[in-house]
Parts: sequence; C-alpha cells; structure tokens
Amino acid sequence: MALIDKIRQTIGRYFLNQEMTTLKRQRGIVNLNDAKTIGILFEATDKEEFELVKKYVLYLKELKKKVKAVGYFSTGDTPDFTYSKLEYDFFSKKDLNWYSKPSDKFVSNFIEEEFDILMDLNVHEHFPIRYIAGTSKARFKVGRQKEGDDAIYDLMIEGTEGKGLKYFLRQVDTYLLMFKGRV
Repeated sequence: MALIDKIRQTIGRYFLNQEMTTLKRQRGIVNLNDAKTIGILFEATDKEEFELVKKYVLYLKELKKKVKAVGYFSTGDTPDFTYSKLEYDFFSKKDLNWYSKPSDKFVSNFIEEEFDILMDLNVHEHFPIRYIAGTSKARFKVGRQKEGDDAIYDLMIEGTEGKGLKYFLRQVDTYLLMFKGRV
C-alpha cells in the first residue's frame, strides 16, 4: 500500500471515529421475524455475489420486509450488469471524497434511515461500506467479525475465511432468527 493510501485510510478512520462518537441512535436487539425495515450494504463488483444479494433481498421481501440495499463497486465505474430499482442504489470509487467517505445524497439518506436491522454483507473489508455502517442510525447493526469493529456493529458474525458470501448469509439468518422478540 502506498504511503498516500495509508495516510488517507488513517484520516478516514479518524473522521469515522469522530462521527461515531456523536452518533445518536436508538439501539436494540431485533429478531429477523420482528424487523419491518432492513438496510443492506454489500460489495457489488462481483456479479455472482451481486446475484446472491438480489436473491437474498427477494427472500426478505417474501417475508414482508421493507428492504433498501446499497452496493459498492470497488472499480472506478458502475458495471453494466447493475440495474435501477427502488430498493437498490450503487456507488463506486469515483463517488468517494479524498479519504474514502461516500458523498452521494442517497448514501446520506440511507445513513439517516432508522432501519430495524442493518446488514453489512461486506466480506472484502471495503472502508466506504464500513463508513456507512459506522455512521448509520439503524437500530441493530450486523456485520462480519473483525478486530476493532465492535464499536460499529451490535452483532459480529465470524465470516470464516474462504467460505464466501453464501455461507455468511446463512450465518446471518441463523443468528438473527435466534433472538427472541424485540428489546
């Protein structure tokens, strides 16, 4: 990693921590069955993973959940295989400020939305997705276990390296169905 990238990353983490210290949100544990609104963050660069997320969103909609998903492309542009739908928004590297904070209006709206559950399906550790998760006003935040992220997520699930997004989604479902009721 180049020195400039390390400096940007350090400054980005600093600003994320600053925003998280002033974040006001109503925390609580929410069972998947009781949730009415779900926000999903995912890395959309890989077409197969994107298709998996689309199937998962359909599954949640069949459970009568209102779902909003934001996908991040780690490339400079949005690929051709994306499409515009009400429940999906996308951003890419070109939509980031100099320290990798997403700057689109829809991202600000997503952060302000008080979802019952926010699912960070980012299995590749992209900082812009962590930034959104960290500053989100969602009631219950779920993400992959990573050292130092306990201030971001209310529930961290071990991703088990090499098992991929499909395995992680099964783990998310399993744990979110275990909780009893709404706290």
